[in-house]
Amino acid sequence: MAGRLPRSADLTRFCQKLNRVKTLEDDMMETTFNRCLSTIDLTLLGVGGMVGSGLYVLTGTVAKEIAGPAVIVSFIIAGFASLLAALCYAEFGARVPKTGSAYMFTYVSMGEIWAFLIGWNVLLEYMIGGAAVARAWSAYLDSIFSHKVKNFTETHIVTWQVPFLAQYPDFLAAGVLLIATAFISFGAKVSSWLNHVFSAISLGVILFILIMGFILAEPKNWSVQEGGFAPYGLSGIMAGTATCFYAFVGFDVIAASSEEARNPQKAVPRAIAISLGLAAGAYILVSVVLTLMVPWYTLDPDSALADAFYRRGYSWAGFIVAAGSICAMNTVLLSNLFSLPRIVYAMAEDGLFFQVFSRVHPRTQVPVIGIVVFGVLMALMALVFDLEALVQFLSIGTLQAYTFVAASIIVLRFQQEKSAAPPQPVRSQPSPGPNEGAGPSELKEYESFSDKLQLVGTDKVHREPGQLKAAFEPYLAFLSDFYPGEVVTIAVVTLMVSALCLCSILVFGNTHLHLPTWSYSLLLLLFSLGFLLSLLLIWVHEQQQSTKTFQIPFVPLTPALSILLNVYLMLKLSYMTWLRFSVWLILGLLVYFGYGIWHSKENLREPTSRNVSARYVVFPSSSLEETVQAVQPNPQPLTELPDMVTEEAKR
Repeated sequence: MAGRLPRSADLTRFCQKLNRVKTLEDDMMETTFNRCLSTIDLTLLGVGGMVGSGLYVLTGTVAKEIAGPAVIVSFIIAGFASLLAALCYAEFGARVPKTGSAYMFTYVSMGEIWAFLIGWNVLLEYMIGGAAVARAWSAYLDSIFSHKVKNFTETHIVTWQVPFLAQYPDFLAAGVLLIATAFISFGAKVSSWLNHVFSAISLGVILFILIMGFILAEPKNWSVQEGGFAPYGLSGIMAGTATCFYAFVGFDVIAASSEEARNPQKAVPRAIAISLGLAAGAYILVSVVLTLMVPWYTLDPDSALADAFYRRGYSWAGFIVAAGSICAMNTVLLSNLFSLPRIVYAMAEDGLFFQVFSRVHPRTQVPVIGIVVFGVLMALMALVFDLEALVQFLSIGTLQAYTFVAASIIVLRFQQEKSAAPPQPVRSQPSPGPNEGAGPSELKEYESFSDKLQLVGTDKVHREPGQLKAAFEPYLAFLSDFYPGEVVTIAVVTLMVSALCLCSILVFGNTHLHLPTWSYSLLLLLFSLGFLLSLLLIWVHEQQQSTKTFQIPFVPLTPALSILLNVYLMLKLSYMTWLRFSVWLILGLLVYFGYGIWHSKENLREPTSRNVSARYVVFPSSSLEETVQAVQPNPQPLTELPDMVTEEAKR
């Protein structure tokens, strides 16, 4: 028995290491970056990240093959679903104005290993996304010149037939990435100015498309004779929603840039809301004019807008559309190259990734090494890889990040606020422990029993975040035995498991599992009840009062709905995507256990204690006399406790 205890203790310490949270600085506005970005800068970064080639390709593809003119409804639902995730990012970006986006948000609330895996997946997401957009940019530009670049490369340089490699090296895609990398390395202000130029041209082209489109609109294209407004029915609308959801991926660049914002508490929420509104409006209105200009079933999925103008006799408009498409893809490239090095910087700064990437150039105030290294890697990927097979990685990495950020919002809201002020030299203050203010489960220590007696009345009046609401104590008294926030944490885990099981039944119940109707309905009912009960358990606890920064409304309902939707969309992805995702996760765990866990800066934070001759440890949720224990340098028998308490009380 004695031989097993150390191993159990070691396992406990190991689990604590994996789930330790990041300790934030007292002044979160202090940074080595240049805080130079305004609300407009952040807004255009977000618009550039969302309104890319999808506006010119995705709208036509979904309209023709999935939803018909009801693609408009698909974009409205997808925009609302994205809003749930965007609100979570907005609250975190305002409260924790540090670079790192989903990685940072998970680290300060959920734990280290979860944060690392989120950062690891987002890293791959940005690399594949940037390389894929560069190849699309190259193909689109080359098509304007009758594919002369492609033909020259295949004829005079090289071609190959190798799995996962492109048929020919795309020098044009690699070149544009290297040029963009050079501009990004000049600093945030130069990147922002360049993004302004391309975004202005892109928005101008969108305005042109809308004006010309409404002039050329023919309402009969939505008539029953042409197939009606929703030819694929509700199932087509929902399938289109799942595809359109990924059009709004990109607003997280705003959260990743919060450490370079002048006033992140106000600028980040405003920029996320405005950019998401502009992007949703652009997608919805372009879908309206596209399906009104020509019948939806005649659209060309590869170049729907240019082809629509060509068939209406305005071939010259195709060149304007092409210019807008190229500028829109340029903004997405800049967005990816802007965000990726900053997330790598945040991981390296915390010691979880190689320290070389945490260096910031003293003049440009950007992580130049990270920008150059990952810009070159992205260019190499665009040069030789066939990225179509890897593009679904973008979906699963993004959805996983959204899920953890939503869960982090619930955990953070029901935690005690982490106080940045140092402890005051007052005798009734708790002595600083290893995780001062980091969690509600800490024991309160007082130097004398009389100090505690003075605070008994105060403790009953003020209720901390994570404690059971007073109105529910008569009915749920057994929950009062837990530390503040403990029940909420358990309920969040239960909620996520219930969401996973519920969505698994919805996705696989009738197809892969072939469940009979009675068991399908019973399982849906059970897991729905589990989800709702978890939500109820969270709601009956106190949460943090309103702060000066933006807070997402209707917590925990809003983040819970976001979790449910994200899990559902993840399960709709192919099994090959999950297989590749698992391989990438294994590689990430090797990096974490081989480097990150040993170099984490949280390892350097040693617990401190004060030199006192005796302490009184007060355990909550019990009577006062029963829960006062003396902690002496030389332990005394428990039988002496009542006498000791009485003597101290007399003093």
